[in-house]
Amino acid sequence: MNDKSTENAAHGGAFGLGEPNTAYAQYFVGSSYLKPLTDPRETVFIANVTFEPACRNNWHIHHAASGGGQILICVEGEGWHQEYGKPARSLRVGDVVTIPAGVKHWHGAKADCWFSHLAVEVPGEDCRNEWCEPVSDEQYSAL
Repeated sequence: MNDKSTENAAHGGAFGLGEPNTAYAQYFVGSSYLKPLTDPRETVFIANVTFEPACRNNWHIHHAASGGGQILICVEGEGWHQEYGKPARSLRVGDVVTIPAGVKHWHGAKADCWFSHLAVEVPGEDCRNEWCEPVSDEQYSAL
């Protein structure tokens, strides 16, 4: 294993790091990793998402005709969550964030720390994600 592989293996919390999140890389600033924990065809989808330091996803909205949204359960490191128009919230292991459908938001790691959360897709009707603009370096560095 090279040094980077060894370093990465130490992250992801109790659920492990997972694989590079290449399918959604275009919606992230920095590198993230994804480890699905359940099969969405069988039950509620839960995945462990790990962010390298300073990695964050773009602003996005979980839409649903009814129900829907997302729950984040922090399992490693420290991160941020911010709803559009509100101050960012500092996140630590054990914190839980409930994000209703229709709320524009982002989440990711603090600048100097790895961060992992379980992402739980709340069941609903006609659920879909809308990916929006990146969180700018200026917005992020102001935290």
